[in-house]
Amino acid sequence: MENDQGKLVDLYIPRKCSATNRLIASKDHASVQINIADVDEQGRLTGSFKTYAIAGMVRSLGESDDSINRLTTTDGYLKNVWNYQK
Repeated sequence: MENDQGKLVDLYIPRKCSATNRLIASKDHASVQINIADVDEQGRLTGSFKTYAIAGMVRSLGESDDSINRLTTTDGYLKNVWNYQK
């Protein structure tokens, strides 16, 4: 929620899991948030990054590594790492 000056005044803004799109509860202490930085051709940081939030449920199932590979492949950070199999 915003006040009259346009500032955010919420005490807690919930996050969504990047892999499952479920809300991450405030008491989910097993969840992680990972920032992956963008680099230029010389390998130097550009100052921008992409944030991935992974819920504790995904981590407890052992699917967080596959989820991060899938998300980073679709965003263009990785190539030839993850491919869909039925």
